Amino acid sequence: MRNNNPYLPYPVRIKRVEIATEDKSLRTFELEFLHQEDADAFRYLPGQFAELSLPGYGEAPIGIASSPTEGDTLLFTVSKAGLLTSQLHSMSEGDVMGVRGPLGTSYPLQEMEGKNVLILAGGYAVTTLRSTMVWLLHPDNRPKYGDITFVYGARTPGMILYKQLLEEWETNSDANIHLTIDNEAPGWDKHVGFVPQIAEKIEPSPQNAMALVCGPPVMIKFTQPVLDKQGWQSDQIIMSLENRMKCGIGICGRCNVGPHYVCKDGPVFSKAQLDELPKEY
Repeated sequence: MRNNNPYLPYPVRIKRVEIATEDKSLRTFELEFLHQEDADAFRYLPGQFAELSLPGYGEAPIGIASSPTEGDTLLFTVSKAGLLTSQLHSMSEGDVMGVRGPLGTSYPLQEMEGKNVLILAGGYAVTTLRSTMVWLLHPDNRPKYGDITFVYGARTPGMILYKQLLEEWETNSDANIHLTIDNEAPGWDKHVGFVPQIAEKIEPSPQNAMALVCGPPVMIKFTQPVLDKQGWQSDQIIMSLENRMKCGIGICGRCNVGPHYVCKDGPVFSKAQLDELPKEY
């Protein structure tokens, strides 16, 4: 029987690993559970995260990039930034590691039903929004939502994640896909400019809609005035404070913003909730 101790990770095996960006700073791992009962117990929704762990190297909180509609395997895109993540980047298919979770709150999928959805993603933070888009576009879920608009920006074409999936969405999905890079590049025929600029250009309507925003702090800083100008209200805007995630269960106390523990009460918050908190995030 599964031990429900929240400190114990599930053992998983690396099923697939690939270099995700041209600078090789990001790798995407597809993980499979060693035991089916663990796969059955790991019930999650888009927006949640998990702790990836290796004995002797510690653990790190990483947003879940897969959607539960894709089956039992889990997808994580990991930036090489420290001891644990550097060791992960040296691992190969077949290696075994740990996953603890799922942790945190998800995007408000039920609250979004019957509404148009705007998704604004910047850089590496697109991971949990990939999960969300896959969920929204699944045939069982797509009829529950109105128009879906997805804006995703990266520095260069080579830094765009999940290229094959994005091409499929552009070709086959019932969604408005807007990809952008910071500056002109040879062969690039899509948007050029930062995510806030593209959001201003396409003028998404806030009427009966919700917006999900996840990206670097500077992207969020310049996106908010655009949404304000377009008439979006604070309770229509959902943000993820992924950069504040720590232990995942509110024990270490290093993720708190005001009275909230981001890794337990979040990382997903509405802008209305964040407006009530100290501007520490």
